[in-house]
Order: sequence, then C-alpha cells, then structure tokens
Amino acid sequence: METSNLAEVASTDDRNIAALTHAGGILFGFIPALIVYLLKKDSGPAWLVQQSKEALNFQITVLIAYVVASILSILLIGMLIFPLIFIVNLTFCILAAIKTSNGETYRYPLTLRLLS
Repeated sequence: METSNLAEVASTDDRNIAALTHAGGILFGFIPALIVYLLKKDSGPAWLVQQSKEALNFQITVLIAYVVASILSILLIGMLIFPLIFIVNLTFCILAAIKTSNGETYRYPLTLRLLS
C-alpha cells in the first residue's frame, strides 16, 4: 500500500495520535514518538506506525544535533547553534502536527533515517 493511500484510511483517532506524537517532540523530545512506536508497531495501523517512526527519526536527529552543539559550546559556537536547533525543531514539529491532523503524510527534511 502506498503512503498516500495509508493516510486516506487513517481514522480520526489515528490522526490525533500522530499529531500529538509530532507535537510532543517540542517539549518531550523522542519520548512520545518512542512510546507510540513501541505500542503500535505490531498491531497498529501502518500509517500511524510510519508517522511514529518518522517522528522518532527526527527527534533522534535533533538529539544528536544538541549533543554536537554541547560539544561545540566549548568553542562558544554551540551557544549560537542551540537556538537554531530549537527553532528548527519547533517549526518542523508544528508543520508535521498540522499535516498529520489533516490526514496527510509528513516526511521531515534533514533527518537521519535510522528506523525504516
């Protein structure tokens, strides 16, 4: 089944869960995406599992960026990168939450695809 077809059959509850999974990354990092992925990976709808993996991949990428920025803070460069990472995370999480609440599939740019 294609990804676009998966979104068409997503229920309202699935869309709300996906939206909360993406939006939860703003405050709680990878935890909401990990919880949804672990709970739904075996028996959940394919679209929701795919969106939880997408959110988890993005939040892991953000976490890696924060670790690199922490290391670079020794050189004072990291202090400039922290706000940039936050703004990128905020923007993309809001976009993803809006798209998934409308039943659309969202794919984050600039993301390491660790889970496929």
